[in-house]
Amino acid sequence: MFDFCADPSVLDRLTWLSCYLTTGKHMAIYWSVGTVLLLLAVTAPTALAFGFGGAVLARSRVAPLRWLGKGYIAIVRGVPDIAFFLFFVIALDQLFEWVRHEVKCPEWENSVWQGNDFIVCQAAKLPLSSAPQWVHEGYGFVLAVITFSIVFGAFAGNVLFGAMRAVPRAQLETAEAYGMSRGQTFRRVLVPQMWVYALPGLSNLWMVLIKATPLLFLLGVEDIVYWARELGGTKTPQFTAYPHGDWRVWYFLALLVFYLGMTKLSEWALTRLQDRLSHGQATASGERLRRDEVTA
Repeated sequence: MFDFCADPSVLDRLTWLSCYLTTGKHMAIYWSVGTVLLLLAVTAPTALAFGFGGAVLARSRVAPLRWLGKGYIAIVRGVPDIAFFLFFVIALDQLFEWVRHEVKCPEWENSVWQGNDFIVCQAAKLPLSSAPQWVHEGYGFVLAVITFSIVFGAFAGNVLFGAMRAVPRAQLETAEAYGMSRGQTFRRVLVPQMWVYALPGLSNLWMVLIKATPLLFLLGVEDIVYWARELGGTKTPQFTAYPHGDWRVWYFLALLVFYLGMTKLSEWALTRLQDRLSHGQATASGERLRRDEVTA
């Protein structure tokens, strides 16, 4: 906060607003923007890895692996996101605590399930009650990354599975005719060519992931929607040196601008990536690029 903000009651409107927007509470909403961007940066490649693994398993010639890949894609896609978030986070948290309980408290004689209660020894709780606040927030963020990655990885797996099947069979047969093994054909022919077919679906999935970030509040992470609601609500002089009316409409308008800006930037980047992947491909986009090059 600036030095001239010591007495908000004597400030004019513009100075008052500058002081108001630099209070400790507002720094929290700025940090939450960084949390959302970090979540997207970490979750997107992780979900893509989950999806790629699921798609590869779904194509496997080994029946149990094929069932595992198709089951993961079908089951996670069939469960509503909110229900999955509420169930999976609790289950994952209890799994971590149960493993720690078995390691740290081998002398424990009672069952961890006592009626409807899940009770572990104090040393096994995650995070510990004595841990600093950043540990609690970091633990919630890790759970968020894992949950988002599994959910959106299933959708990505379905997109990639379809993209792999869209690669012309003649391309694979030609590779086999040249003596390539199944693994070489997969790595050198199928995977490089599938991206041009997968990108439209992955682009939509990326947009959905951006819009799904407000689900962070289900995991106990204070995201930008949480802070917009808290800071925008009516504040009285009894609670703050910067009282104001109900400003939630302005805070949510700022969120609208933020998400639309993210969408526009994503569209520009994805269009550039689509053109790069389509270059030289026998697709409508590739044909358009060839015509543009000829006319240029």
